[in-house]
Amino acid sequence: MHDPGAAGRFGDYGGRYVPEALMPACAEVEEAFREAWADAGFRRDLDRLLTVYAGRPTPLTPAWNLSAELGVDILLKREDLAHTGSHKINNVLGQALLARRMGRTRVIAETGAGQHGVATATAAALLGLRATVFMGQKDMARQALNVHRMRLLGAEVVEVTSGSRTLKDATSEAMRHWVTCADEAYYCLGSVMGPHPYPWMVREFQRVIGEEARAQCATELPAAIPDYVVACVGGGSNAAGTFAGFAGTAAQLVGVEAAGGAAIAGGKVAVMHGHRSYAIQDEHGQILEAESVAAGLDYPGIGPEHAHLHDLGRARYVTVTDAEVIDAVRRLARSEGILPALESAHAIAWVLRAARDGELPRGATVLITLSGRGDKDTTTLMEIP
Repeated sequence: MHDPGAAGRFGDYGGRYVPEALMPACAEVEEAFREAWADAGFRRDLDRLLTVYAGRPTPLTPAWNLSAELGVDILLKREDLAHTGSHKINNVLGQALLARRMGRTRVIAETGAGQHGVATATAAALLGLRATVFMGQKDMARQALNVHRMRLLGAEVVEVTSGSRTLKDATSEAMRHWVTCADEAYYCLGSVMGPHPYPWMVREFQRVIGEEARAQCATELPAAIPDYVVACVGGGSNAAGTFAGFAGTAAQLVGVEAAGGAAIAGGKVAVMHGHRSYAIQDEHGQILEAESVAAGLDYPGIGPEHAHLHDLGRARYVTVTDAEVIDAVRRLARSEGILPALESAHAIAWVLRAARDGELPRGATVLITLSGRGDKDTTTLMEIP
């Protein structure tokens, strides 16, 4: 999990598939990021914001009760305790600083569950930038709390009514809008997807999760490294950031997709939103709509580096159903007093099933990235018997 080079390729995946009008903008972002990432002053500014503003490092919490029940040792990397309630703030603070460094006055973002939108609105308010967030009509209804939070923070939220009215269409609209205003606006993409340099850049901004967790595991675990490292995957930024800290170890990496949007488990290679990776398609190669109870995983594709890790066999990608996810939310809430986001609950759901079925050996150590908190999902959960 290193620099993909000027071509932005992770094996056969990645690249830069955008309209000609956006090629200079992407190249400018890449040049600015390379300069900033090599600048000790930029890194110090970001590290300070992550510490005094975002609340890093986030703790590693043992799930004592659930561990005893399942016969495996579970550690939760608590990104739900970061400012704004998810891992999204790590990436957005980095990109907002980059936007300001590039002289941009406005940031554009897409959002599904609303957490990236909230983080973007938050960073924009802090750094004196205007924010425009594109969000699908369906997601706006089920994530009304986050829509209100974005507007309270001063962001313009643009309702997207095309297609499935979810994250895929919000991303498409955000990229179309960027074409019209790339000279004054910066596109703050929320996951490890899109045209180069975004999959690499977002992973680098999220790498802090894995690096912190690895250092914490070295203190907490006799073997220093967990046997399994598990994270939910939509586009895949929290998983990529977590995996980056453990890719060079013996830990088994497991990404958990929504069964209704399983790009690796049920998809084929396609070009979508500026990069080449796996996506769910029909027999004619048309991208299908994803279905998931979690708005943040209601996406038909996956980041290109995850596709590469899958092909290498370095990470495995599994699926869980909505019913398993809802059960996982309730199990963690009632056993540990922690209410996870529906997205994060995908990782918990797989661990519950794998422990029950003997796929996880008794006594195994399992690190789960708890990527977000679940208060945003209470309306959805209230409607489920």
